[in-house]
Amino acid sequence: MTVVKIMIAALLFAGLGWAASVGIKIIPIKYVRIEGVFQYLSKEEIKEALRPLVMTGFFDADMQAIHQAVSELIWVDTVTVKRVWPDAIDIKIREKKPYVRWGLQSLISTRGEIVTPKNIELFKTLPILQGPEQQQVKTLEIMKGVNTALADQSMKMAEFTINDRWAWKIKLTTGLEILLGRNEQLKKLQRFLKTLEVLGQEQVEKIAIVDLRYPNGYAVSWKPGTEEIDWKKMATPQPETDG
Repeated sequence: MTVVKIMIAALLFAGLGWAASVGIKIIPIKYVRIEGVFQYLSKEEIKEALRPLVMTGFFDADMQAIHQAVSELIWVDTVTVKRVWPDAIDIKIREKKPYVRWGLQSLISTRGEIVTPKNIELFKTLPILQGPEQQQVKTLEIMKGVNTALADQSMKMAEFTINDRWAWKIKLTTGLEILLGRNEQLKKLQRFLKTLEVLGQEQVEKIAIVDLRYPNGYAVSWKPGTEEIDWKKMATPQPETDG
C-alpha cells in the first residue's frame, strides 16, 4: 500500500455566490482544505462526509458537526477543524495505524482502538491477537511485552491468544506453538528462552509444541517424523579438549 499525502485546496462547492438573507450578505464557503498522510482513508469518503455540511455560509457552518462527521470515519484517529477567513475551512486529519488483527475480521490500532475494515485481506501479514471481549487494550499490552521477549531471540509472533480463563498461547511464524497457562507466564517464557542455546537452532526447528504449564520445566511435542532428543546426553557436560 502506498502512503499518499493529500492536500485538497479546490473550489469544491462553487456556484453559491452571494445571497441575501434578512438583508445581510452571506459569505459562501469556497475552499475546503483537507491535510493528512493517508494510507487507508480515501479522498472520496472524506468529501462524501463533508458535502452536506459545507453547502452553507462561512459563518453558518457547524464546526462541531463537521468535526463529528469526519471523526466517525473508521480510519480517522484525530481531527481538527477551523475556519480560515474569508472563505475556507481547514481540516487536519491523523489516520489510525493498524498494529495487529483482532480476531478474524477486525484490527487493533496502535492506540488500542478496534477497527473493522471492509477488506481484512489487506492486513493478512499482521499478527493475530485474540482475547476476552472488551479487553483488547490489556491484551495488546501483554502481547507487546511478549513480543519484546521473543524479539531478543529473533523469534516472530504470528498469533497470540488469551482465553476467557486468561491462559496464554503463542504461535510463531515458524509454526511453533508455546502454551503458557494462567500463572507466571512471562517467567516461564523467559525460562524456556534461556534453554534455546542448549537445544540449538536445529533442534528448536523440529519442535511442534512447547508446553510451559509446569512449575519447574516444560514438555515438548515434536513435528511428525522427528527423532527425539536424548535429553540425558544433552544434560551431561562434555569434556573440554586442549587445542
